[in-house]
Amino acid sequence: VGRDWDGTGARRPVKPIMVREELCSGCRACQVACVAHHDRRFSTATARIRVTKIEPLGLDQPHVCRLCRPAPCIDACPSEALYRDPVTGAILLDAAQCTGCAACGDACPYGMAAIHPATGLAIICDLCGGDPACVKRCATGAITWASLAQAVAADLQADDLANRSGPGRAE
Repeated sequence: VGRDWDGTGARRPVKPIMVREELCSGCRACQVACVAHHDRRFSTATARIRVTKIEPLGLDQPHVCRLCRPAPCIDACPSEALYRDPVTGAILLDAAQCTGCAACGDACPYGMAAIHPATGLAIICDLCGGDPACVKRCATGAITWASLAQAVAADLQADDLANRSGPGRAE
């Protein structure tokens, strides 16, 4: 429980990966970029970001770590292998402490923690040390790394542009 704090007794603001699912094309390049960054191979199986398709709606939906406060994955880890990065707010893994018990995965309400099939260690988004590979690779802007205030401002600007688009705009 104490590993979810920044060491000063205060919680720092977190800059999460923000999702705009209506912009997602379903290309899964974000997943490939994640695995390439972490595992140095091209796959989607061990991505720390997931994209699912909601067939009836034709909607692709990116899923990312929500950087919960408090973080159930950290609290559930019996070996204290998970802790919060005091700078980025990401959940990090101390591989030497991880037993591969999967308590973190069981505790995550969003299903964003799992066990790596090759290493047997927990996998969870670490924000790539503050430069998320998935965000850099997203061509549509469906995922961005921004503060909540920045994301809200971007949404308001996009809505304003859509409302001023002229004839033929949606009523």
